[in-house]
Amino acid sequence: MITQSYAVEGMTCDHCAIAVTRELGTVPGISDVAVDVAAGTVDVTAVQSPDDDVIAAAVAEAGYTLTGRR
Repeated sequence: MITQSYAVEGMTCDHCAIAVTRELGTVPGISDVAVDVAAGTVDVTAVQSPDDDVIAAAVAEAGYTLTGRR
């Protein structure tokens, strides 16, 4: 398993964390998602290195902006 941390802009509350977690949970190969709203980060654990474009699209679908890897 590989865990990658991403910076996400726009998250402000638990609802934000739930929305991002829900969208990333639909991405094939992802086994765990941990959102830290205060830090503006999302840790994604996957079978193989996550595809940044796929992660960015899922975060955008939730209504937020992925600003890069951390």
